[in-house]
Amino acid sequence: MEKQYNPKQVEDKWYKNWMEAGYFHADEKSDRPRYSIVIPPPNVTGVLHMGHALNNTIQDILIRYKRMSGFEALWMPGTDHAGIATQNVVEKRLAKSGKSRYDLGREAFLNEVWKWKDEYHKTISTQLKKLGSSCDWARERFTMDEGLSLAVRRVFVKLYEEGLVYRGKYIINWCPRCKTALSDEEAEHKELNGKLYHFRYPFSDGSGYVTVATTRPETMLGDTAVAVNPTDQRYKDLLKKLIKLPLVNREIPLITDEFVDSEFGTGAVKVTPAHDPNDFAMGQRHSLEPVVIMDETGHMTGPIPEKYIGMDRFACRKAIVEDLDALGLLEKVEDHSHSVGHCYRCHTVVEPYYSDQWFVKMKPLAQPALKAAYEDKIRFYPQRWKKTYIEWMENIRDWCISRQIWWGHRIPVWYCECGEIIVAENTPEVCSKCKSSSLQQDEDVLDTWFSSWLWPFSTMGWPEDSELMDKFYPTDTLATAPEILFFWVARMVMAGVHFTGKLPFTDIILHGTVRDKSGRKMSKSLGNSIDPLEIIPVYGADALRFSMIMITAQGADVYLGKDTFDIGRNFANKLWNASRFLLGTVSEKINFNSLPAKNRLKAEDLWILSRLQQLTESMNDAISSFRFNESCHLMYDFTWHEFCDWYIEAKKADLYQDEDSQRREDAIAVSTYVLSSVLKLLHPIMPFITEEIWSYIQQKIDFPEIIDQTSIMVSNYPKPKKELLDESVTEKFDLLREVITALRTIRSENNVPPDKIGTAVIVPSDKQSEEWLKSQTSLINQFVKLSDTVVSSDASKPDFAGSAVVLGNQVYISLEGLIDREVEIERLTKEMKRIRSLVENTERRLSNEKFISKAPSHVVEKEKEKLDGLKLNLEKLEKDLTEYSK
Repeated sequence: MEKQYNPKQVEDKWYKNWMEAGYFHADEKSDRPRYSIVIPPPNVTGVLHMGHALNNTIQDILIRYKRMSGFEALWMPGTDHAGIATQNVVEKRLAKSGKSRYDLGREAFLNEVWKWKDEYHKTISTQLKKLGSSCDWARERFTMDEGLSLAVRRVFVKLYEEGLVYRGKYIINWCPRCKTALSDEEAEHKELNGKLYHFRYPFSDGSGYVTVATTRPETMLGDTAVAVNPTDQRYKDLLKKLIKLPLVNREIPLITDEFVDSEFGTGAVKVTPAHDPNDFAMGQRHSLEPVVIMDETGHMTGPIPEKYIGMDRFACRKAIVEDLDALGLLEKVEDHSHSVGHCYRCHTVVEPYYSDQWFVKMKPLAQPALKAAYEDKIRFYPQRWKKTYIEWMENIRDWCISRQIWWGHRIPVWYCECGEIIVAENTPEVCSKCKSSSLQQDEDVLDTWFSSWLWPFSTMGWPEDSELMDKFYPTDTLATAPEILFFWVARMVMAGVHFTGKLPFTDIILHGTVRDKSGRKMSKSLGNSIDPLEIIPVYGADALRFSMIMITAQGADVYLGKDTFDIGRNFANKLWNASRFLLGTVSEKINFNSLPAKNRLKAEDLWILSRLQQLTESMNDAISSFRFNESCHLMYDFTWHEFCDWYIEAKKADLYQDEDSQRREDAIAVSTYVLSSVLKLLHPIMPFITEEIWSYIQQKIDFPEIIDQTSIMVSNYPKPKKELLDESVTEKFDLLREVITALRTIRSENNVPPDKIGTAVIVPSDKQSEEWLKSQTSLINQFVKLSDTVVSSDASKPDFAGSAVVLGNQVYISLEGLIDREVEIERLTKEMKRIRSLVENTERRLSNEKFISKAPSHVVEKEKEKLDGLKLNLEKLEKDLTEYSK
């Protein structure tokens, strides 16, 4: 083994080996129990970011764990065509050459997008491989593959025939930049500091005015009414009056509607049915005609004064405010914070827009999916997301599924000149009514999520019958981000139940957001993102995976800095060095059929084997319960502290034993058993280094009971062995470790040089402790660098000694001959003088009223803590000086 672990030399080699061996491929004909996950398909426009790294590491841990636990495990990979995002990318590239999609035409433009997709769609898959993701790449899917496209068409037609898909004029979220409709979930709301404008709307009879408040003055040109609450007494005598809409001079009524909040603004609101969803609903209740005064680009149009036509919506806002002010109709302007929808792709402020769109009725689909949550047939991790899911599903609205772009699944609807509408899976040759061949397909495409909500079963061949689907559907676990709980997760549940009669998965893991150390969400625009592909060459994929998972509590956000990955790199190095040391003690290949008989095992052997069983049980429980960070902490503490720092140190004398070959072989057997088990337990989290060390063990050790496969990734994940579990040994060895730690602390605190060999005295608390500690004096001497340790209830304290108490057991190290008493007295006296000076200065600062009144409370608190610490140090120094001066 190389002196230092070098992930660059290891990771590509093993990934290629795994791929060539076909270890990632799941066999639908296997009789093993099945386990399956579908990958949340990343956009073809995407590159691997830390959110992907976290999400896919979680999935890979589960897949590798299940594969090693005897399951036929399928991890279905694939990518999403990402309609709006991909079209935007290609349009930007065309714009650099001075062209638009309209210059090319639909067919030529789509050819350009497909070329772009062919060039870039493999990028993210390649990056996931760098991370170690053990997906079944032979089954990689794309949302616009022919099979998946057939599923999309089949679903649209079925929903249409069931009356759940319909076309109608409605208020939708519209992005003026992308020029397409957005679903409610795609319009991300952000709190903005804006203005609340108060305008006077005169009555037609000249008898006065009513004041309305609005945040969007430009939409007033499309007002068709002013509304007040029917209980608002301020307006009860004005309800029969007509209002002359300023600037437009159109007469509009004053109406009442319970939706109006009397406490907002003046209690009177303008009603613009074509440009506000709530106004649209009010307009329907009162038979108000929608007046469209804005086009798809966000510029003013329609039946409005000519001076405003062609203006950008925000320029028009400014002009209208100025014009109403000039007419004496602007009453006041207030600062106002309110929530404003933005396009989730380009972040443009969305515009409520009245247009023809295709919709899915969601309430009938939501009921079975709601029932599944109520009955815990789908489970959320963390569980708090169950409430969020239920609240959203109970208040679900119809889903706008049409998009005014070209890239995507074109809506399978054709229109005939005779007025017939044909909805079909395949392109019809003639009109079913008049037999005309002059048919025009709908220009719109389906929302990207319309293909994604079918992902768990469309990827497995649905709507055709397939062995793959019979074996692996429904899937078991979904790991994803909470922000797509509604975009994707909830819709998959609805689609799964409706089209297959089965829930698409049972366990939903919703991990947190990756943030920088100051708590900001990582993004390129903020310049605080960390590229995994820059981290992997420096630290290794294992270090990245282990570090991220270790600091990520279930469902909590991740706070990441580049130094975070030191955790994983240092752990990998510790594991490598320990393995290299152990295997370095084996000169020729050794064969073991089993562990040595118990009567040949020493206390440290029994202890580490018992602790290994406890670790094994805890690891199985942690991974099965999706407590992945706990699994990392378990592996870190056991491997670093118990196995390396205690067990290997304890076995060094035996491993280098020349005279007693049996003793040496027993030490190698137990060490190899524990190391191999550690590698297996750790493999799902750190696949590369565990496979590399495994290959070195195989070269030197033949031990079928534990080294059961050529590759660790298809070996058996450890299960606890009750016959090796001995809690009494664990308790006794823990006492021994505490005694050794106390003795080491005495040496350290008394500045005993490392090369000085001392003697110790232990006065045990009871007979049982006396027998146990007496039997382990050789280990105590080895760890503490002692020539002799006396354990006896009759023993007395040495004249000049450092002392401690461990669970009632008094422990002493004789300091005579280890340190120069006079030198230590002089050092302690100087240190006490320095500490006293610090105490006086701190007390003076804390008694200063100016400091107390002006300093922040946390600074004052820190000073108080500092004073307490200094006093404790002074007390200890005084005690030591008294001891030395006897």
